[in-house]
Amino acid sequence: MAKPTEQSGESFMLKLARFIVDKRNLVFLVVIIGLIFSVFSRSWVQVENDLTAYLPADSETRQALDVMDEQFTTFGTASVMVANLPLTDAFDLQEKLEDVEGVQGVAFDETDEHYNNVSALFSVTFDYDEDDERCLDALERVKNSLAGYDLYVSTDLGNTQEETIDHEISVIMVYVAIVIVTVLLFTSETYGEVPVLILTFVVALVLNQGTNFMMGKISFISNSVTSILQLALSIDYAIIFCNRFKEEHRSLPLREAVIVALSKSIPEIGASSLTTIGGLVAMLFMQFKLGPDMALCLIKSILFALLSAFVIMPGLLMLFGPLIDKTGHRSFVPKISFVGKFAYATRHVVPILFVALAVIGCRLSSDCPYAYGYGLISAPKLNETQIAENMIDDNFSTKNLMALVVPAGDYDKERAILDELEQYDEVDSTLGLSNVEAMGGYMLTDRLTPRQFSELTDLDYEVAEFLYGAYAANHENYGKIVGGLSTYSVPLIDMFLFLYDEVQQGYVTLDDELQSTLDDAYTQMTNAKLQLQSEQYSRMLIYSTLPVSGDETYAFTDTVTAIAQKYYPGEKVYLAGDSTNEYEFEKSFAVDNKVVSIVSILIVMAVLLFTFNSAGMPVLLILVIQGCIWINFSFPTITGKYLFFLGYLIVSSIQMGANIDYAIVIASRFQETKTKMHHRDAIIETLNFAFPTIITSGSILSISGFLIGRMTSEPVIAGIGESLGRGTVISILMVMFALPQILLIGSKVIDRTSFAVPNVIHRHAADGRIRLDGVVRGEIHGTVSGVVRAIVDGDVNVTVISGSMVEEGGADDETE
Repeated sequence: MAKPTEQSGESFMLKLARFIVDKRNLVFLVVIIGLIFSVFSRSWVQVENDLTAYLPADSETRQALDVMDEQFTTFGTASVMVANLPLTDAFDLQEKLEDVEGVQGVAFDETDEHYNNVSALFSVTFDYDEDDERCLDALERVKNSLAGYDLYVSTDLGNTQEETIDHEISVIMVYVAIVIVTVLLFTSETYGEVPVLILTFVVALVLNQGTNFMMGKISFISNSVTSILQLALSIDYAIIFCNRFKEEHRSLPLREAVIVALSKSIPEIGASSLTTIGGLVAMLFMQFKLGPDMALCLIKSILFALLSAFVIMPGLLMLFGPLIDKTGHRSFVPKISFVGKFAYATRHVVPILFVALAVIGCRLSSDCPYAYGYGLISAPKLNETQIAENMIDDNFSTKNLMALVVPAGDYDKERAILDELEQYDEVDSTLGLSNVEAMGGYMLTDRLTPRQFSELTDLDYEVAEFLYGAYAANHENYGKIVGGLSTYSVPLIDMFLFLYDEVQQGYVTLDDELQSTLDDAYTQMTNAKLQLQSEQYSRMLIYSTLPVSGDETYAFTDTVTAIAQKYYPGEKVYLAGDSTNEYEFEKSFAVDNKVVSIVSILIVMAVLLFTFNSAGMPVLLILVIQGCIWINFSFPTITGKYLFFLGYLIVSSIQMGANIDYAIVIASRFQETKTKMHHRDAIIETLNFAFPTIITSGSILSISGFLIGRMTSEPVIAGIGESLGRGTVISILMVMFALPQILLIGSKVIDRTSFAVPNVIHRHAADGRIRLDGVVRGEIHGTVSGVVRAIVDGDVNVTVISGSMVEEGGADDETE
């Protein structure tokens, strides 16, 4: 091919490629600055560890959580288990813990809820809101006070989960890097290309991580797996470009080879990336906003991979070009002609078997046991926090807690709701201001007259009557003052808090003993009110005997809401808890599952239609990959192992968008070769050609998935990794051992559904040494029609339908 010199008639891609290659030093400078910035900006990323934050804004649970965050104070808590502890020592430890700075209270008694199997469970409540950093300091003091004991602590405080996952992912990244290097060394043709590929990956990785802060908060799942998936999903781009470069470099000098290879790779790689991006775009339509969060992170990572391949890699090829030339070696990837021969021999059998397998997979995957919370899923390894939680669960019964929020102001209705709920076998106990005992057998919300209040507090009746009069005046209830205060009744908690204010302002003076009682009561009542009552709402806690997960539990949440709604008709009531979270996840999944499946298929089909110009080919390819997805998610049904619902949505999108590239490689090559040779030889040549690309990309993606699945203690992430690894292996097997047979018997359908209409682009006439590359029709010492890749010595008079014709001694004449 002629040397690509700058000419006014050359293509835009050649001009762009030449600009990138010639400005490589400027590119390196900008990249180095970006890398330095990214090293610092990586720490700016905010990570969201709560999956409920991604519930739709109009969902009942999300609204309930927002109301509770705004209206109530939730004090930090921790469950502290001390094993091998005599009961008498446990009470001593309780007193010791109560004296720790920052501890508000310690719940402990002789019941099975707190003492079992010679182990004590202390429920510690701190003085601060659960989001207050001082809770962590107080928790550390609690641990220090129990140094030397067999201690297990379970708490939601702090970012221990984030720190643990970050450490685990860092270790996984090391293993993935080793895998990538090993695979590249095995599949490469020169050792010099390996550092080029690795540097291209690393630059894209670091730049992507360094820009995550611009997205605001991202989920712990996106933050954890995006980098690994970026390497696995985008490795094809750099490999395609590198292979194109080596092909061009066989006949062109280094600079010219890089320019030509880049000009041809940009549209080729860009088209390849569209299926992957298309599969991820489907996640943007999910109601559960974790889907869009992860989709945006992955799409951004792929765009950085494209940028790195198109802008940075050309300069690296120029830099390492001499090393690439010196380190060539024979290919270690074997030819697999036997697979092509097997495909041709079984072309009438395997498609039937595949359809049967896909149908069975579809049926089994429809019964896939989905989990919507952590209760039914587990990871292959446990971290320190999970070990503590399991020890506590093994020794003490756990309760399913739900919070019911109703409009404030009517203690009688609240008490009636709690009384009705306690009649249900599904309810173990309830807690609200109206059923919390204060003193003397009275509940916090019981209404007391001046006489009853004076007897309860040992306050002089005259003082009590004066106090009630002041309370009535303060609330503009003057009728009670005129009509007589003796029958005026006020909720106990309201009167205690009013008395405290009067004492603080100097209107009432108490003796030391009564003052001490009032101070203690004020602290307890204030804390109770902060947690259970605001200006607008009251909160009641319901401890259920039902498990967190399950249809029976979800149905009971509807019952609780209906009971509350009965007492507050036409008013908004809220219910929140782990069970309601999972119930919302289940409802959103029912919609998201259909949306993601349909949108991903439509987007990928649209891309394939324009890629192959045939209606039949996209249908065949999508059916193969969709069959792989069904087979993949039939495994949880067969094994009875629960799959977190999010894993299905994410992995099915990635499998449809990324794994279909393997099918595209085979289909494209077969379409090209079947017109030149017998179908048997064409499929053999196709599989030999496609195998190195598929095994390189597929092995990296599958191994990365399995490493994530086996080396993280986060069950959600582990499930995603395991499903992704298994799905990729299934896709590789199906596109290698089933797709070729389907293409062979479906070839006529593909051709007949083709809608490509060739247009005459250029008419060429030349003589001398001519290189033809493309679909042509004309005369070359005779008549020729078809795909021609040749160098001709002589007269040429042809119409180039697609492709190019270049005079070796003259200018390029290309069809764009």
